[in-house]
Amino acid sequence: MKENAYIELKSRLLKECERVQKKVVDSAKAAMDEVQLALNEYGPNKDRYDSFRDQLIGKRDMFSTQYQKAHSEFTVLHKINSKNINKIVEFGSVVLTDSCKFFISISAGKIIIDGQTYYAISPMVPLYKAMEGMKKGDVFEFNGKKQTIQDLF
Repeated sequence: MKENAYIELKSRLLKECERVQKKVVDSAKAAMDEVQLALNEYGPNKDRYDSFRDQLIGKRDMFSTQYQKAHSEFTVLHKINSKNINKIVEFGSVVLTDSCKFFISISAGKIIIDGQTYYAISPMVPLYKAMEGMKKGDVFEFNGKKQTIQDLF
């Protein structure tokens, strides 16, 4: 592949991760807002031990935590420069091995671009740790399986 093709592919992977993560953010926000609306409609505590209200508050807080996590991961994506051609495996790299293709970004899962499957993985997962800092041609082992880095950008 030529450098322009690398940049184009990385840009498309990044846009797809942003699209997927935006759906997660929007879903968590909608769920949080829905529970908050139910809380507002329910009104103040009916008695000292209002378990229904406490349950709604717990749900709202859970969705709020999910929203904050999803939003921070969405923000992390903005730190990736799609025009940067990485020479080692690091955050923002696209890593092509003899068995899989990875985009080191966030845990967005399976992404299909032009019929090719890529896996968006976080730099916090053990798979990334197994290949961190490696270069094209290096071999790493994960779960007893050896993989060779065939290309990297």
